[in-house]
Amino acid sequence: MAESAEASRKTTARIVWDTADKYLRNIVDEEDYGDYILPFTVLRRLECMLADTKDEVVKYVDAFAGMPQHLIDIAVKDKFGLGFYNVSPLDLGTIASVDDNVDKSLKSYIDSFSNNIADIWVSFDFNRRAKVLADANRLHAVVKHFSTLDLSPSSLSNTGMGDVFEDVMYRAFNKKGKAAGNFYTPRDAIKLMVDVLIANDDDTLAGESTARSIYDPTAGSGGMLLIAQEALRRMNATIDVTLYGQELMPSAFALGKADLLIQGGRPDAIKQGNTLVEDFYEGQTFDYVLSNPPFGIDWEVEEKAVRNQAKTPGSRFSRGLPSISDGQMLFLAHCASKLSPAGKNGQGGRAAIVSNAAPLFNGDKGPTAIREWLLDEDLIDAIIALPPSMFYGTGIPTYVWILDTNKDPERKGKIQLVDGSDQWTLLRRPMGEKRREMSSADRDPVLEAYKAFDLADPEISRVMTPDDFRFRDVPVYKQARLAARFSGEGVEVLRERKNFTDEHVAVLESLDGTSWNELPKTFPLAAKAAGLKAPLGLVDAVMKSMAAPDESAPPAVDRKGNPVIASGWKMTERVPLSDDLADHMAREVAPFSPDAQWDESKAKYGNEIPFTRIFYTPRAPRPLDEIDYEVQGLMGELADMFKLVSDQ
Repeated sequence: MAESAEASRKTTARIVWDTADKYLRNIVDEEDYGDYILPFTVLRRLECMLADTKDEVVKYVDAFAGMPQHLIDIAVKDKFGLGFYNVSPLDLGTIASVDDNVDKSLKSYIDSFSNNIADIWVSFDFNRRAKVLADANRLHAVVKHFSTLDLSPSSLSNTGMGDVFEDVMYRAFNKKGKAAGNFYTPRDAIKLMVDVLIANDDDTLAGESTARSIYDPTAGSGGMLLIAQEALRRMNATIDVTLYGQELMPSAFALGKADLLIQGGRPDAIKQGNTLVEDFYEGQTFDYVLSNPPFGIDWEVEEKAVRNQAKTPGSRFSRGLPSISDGQMLFLAHCASKLSPAGKNGQGGRAAIVSNAAPLFNGDKGPTAIREWLLDEDLIDAIIALPPSMFYGTGIPTYVWILDTNKDPERKGKIQLVDGSDQWTLLRRPMGEKRREMSSADRDPVLEAYKAFDLADPEISRVMTPDDFRFRDVPVYKQARLAARFSGEGVEVLRERKNFTDEHVAVLESLDGTSWNELPKTFPLAAKAAGLKAPLGLVDAVMKSMAAPDESAPPAVDRKGNPVIASGWKMTERVPLSDDLADHMAREVAPFSPDAQWDESKAKYGNEIPFTRIFYTPRAPRPLDEIDYEVQGLMGELADMFKLVSDQ
């Protein structure tokens, strides 16, 4: 039965997409097919949802003529349970039955939807797109095609319709290239995020009066909100779930709002606007926050608004600002600010935010400050590495940050890293950059590792402390060992000085082979004995000109007693704050350079989450004879191939 339903959904999606090949080719650019298909798909689904009560609703609304619109909406909601409605006697079927004035009839039909969803058609730019089809004499055919599709809830469940949208959206947005996929997150990734997000809330989700709020500041097509809602209702059928979202891109907003309506959501669950410029839910916090902000987004357009907000202490952007070229951490900070504070009943806000690797280790001042704030507040619960090639628009490695304002007691002051990068199944047919998926069986090991916490397999999970991610960069150097050596080259360099004379040459020759460290004393004494002057500047120049490396000499110090660093030997050692400095140096540096020294007073402090390095497992190189054997075999095969070609 499940396979049949799955096949039905895929077939429906193909039928919907067939519109492009039959009716849109040579009329609109191929990359814009989705801009036409998606609005008509939404329209047909909404129409099918309203069909059973359409006549009754029209009569009911007519009876309230003259009443304010918002009161009519409330009345329809109370009587029919509908969050939206249409009062036109027309539908796609009746419009398609007549060839004349299709564009005018369609506009009249669209305008007859309740005002609370009028912005869907505006955001889809529906009327303009219908005119494009009408001018090309294709509108009637498109309307007729969609009027024949059975998208009724009895034939296709809300979940099934969501799958249809997913398939159609992928095909549509894939035509536009990678940028269009910024707001579209594959469902397997969302399911993992949601599973982890609610994993520790099993007990608090029980009960008849349980309520939860879910928020997505980059809501896209609403997939994260809907999947999270579905998961919560599976755990508690009576739970009261309220969805909130904000989305910038008009087409994504329209589709998201429509999909939430289809699933029984509020008409105003998603609002359209730029989250960075204006938070439409300012002052509100939420139980769950999910977000997949675009990677590497340039926020120059929003810079003025963001910087003005950052001036207010304690505001969402006040902890630090990343570089203009990548605004991911603005969304990370925003999501953290939208979490409900810890409650007395153990409940608090939890978030799951997708990012690429940059927010883990970006060393700029702003990202470092944001990470430090998250560490100081103990907000980071876990970070999960997803498999590469998981998303439609990019194949780069991605991570999910799990934030929590009220961690379980055993998780307080700790951060769990879970490596799920190897938990994937290869897709039979790649979908853009998405070549891998995380099936339920692939997600299970990640979820179980998260639940097991410090008892999880260290191959996939590590439990760390905030100080493991804070570090000090300590300058490490090797002290030079120098002997005093006379040389003609050194003398030539000294001749460029006005305070050096030919008489000084004999003094230098007399010091050949003496202790270099003693030159600040021996050179002035020898010069004085010869009736010559030895100012400090000349002393320093002589020390430099007579310095010759000598491993048998003692460690070199300059005239002021400061260690002399060996030429070309200076490095910085990154030491976690959780690691004792002396122990670290004895373990990581001294075995390779016993003479190495360091200066903690000059250390620079920062933070990073070196995820890949923590899970790195060195592999022994293959034996040379094995590699040589394979190379010889390949060379033999090549020789045979060349011989075959030459014989022909």
